[in-house]
Amino acid sequence: MGWKRRAVLKGLAATIFSVIVLPAYAFFLEPALRLRVKRWRLTHPDWPSDRPLRIAVVSDIHLGEPFVTRDPLRRIVARTNAHGADLTVILGDLLAGHHFVTATVPVADTAAILKGLTAPLGVYAILGNHDWWDDLTAQRRRKGPIIAHRALEAEGIPVLENRALKLQNGIWLAGIGSQVALVRRGGGFDGVDDLPGTLAQVPDGAPCVLLIHEPDIFPEVPKRVPLTLAGHTHGGQVRLFGWSPVVPSRFGNRFAYGKVTEEGRHMVVSGGIGTSILPVRFGEVPEITVIEITAA
Repeated sequence: MGWKRRAVLKGLAATIFSVIVLPAYAFFLEPALRLRVKRWRLTHPDWPSDRPLRIAVVSDIHLGEPFVTRDPLRRIVARTNAHGADLTVILGDLLAGHHFVTATVPVADTAAILKGLTAPLGVYAILGNHDWWDDLTAQRRRKGPIIAHRALEAEGIPVLENRALKLQNGIWLAGIGSQVALVRRGGGFDGVDDLPGTLAQVPDGAPCVLLIHEPDIFPEVPKRVPLTLAGHTHGGQVRLFGWSPVVPSRFGNRFAYGKVTEEGRHMVVSGGIGTSILPVRFGEVPEITVIEITAA
């Protein structure tokens, strides 16, 4: 009878693990309590040798109780500042994007907390698809500025919506609008992005960092842009052995997460902080992303 009892206990343990432990980890521990700093070090032959740049990325916060709330965001801000980046960027999607929120957080509150971010070269933001989708007035009129845009700029955080500017160290920073910002009545989306118009503001030959929310436009980014930073995918939220079963990108796992190098251009896709659709993360811990780029 001993072997039968052991078999029953093993089966019971496996059931408890799969039914209780794994869901508890994926739906609560990883998305709500864990946070890491993921570092990427890149080189590019066209990057100025006298201007190495460290960038901190905070992306896809999706603030809303009970998963990402005000106090955790304050800790994320403090931890981001502690890494001493030259430049900090926010890559959009400020509010929760799923139906399991027990209490929403006004975007003005989110922006007020993000005001605590500091960096010598400044703190800048772009907007994500959920920032647009959450503004029903903007959806009706089919244009911005949206609530999140106004809230960030009210707190002194410039929003680069199809806009480029020159930083104090001579590096150019450019940001485009969301590629799926406007919901069509018959299905599908329209973007508010203008990649050619934005890059036309950057002088030829000038070193440039491009901010995009959705990574899918990366194949259209010209070679003169050494570094592109993206969010949106959350690394697929579930990631096993470098593969995610569901990725909100038409390119699937090609642009799901991390460093992508194509035709000499670099893109880093941040895993972000929060969740969308379902409040679940497994194998894709919420992260602050830090990128260092230097000359080759």
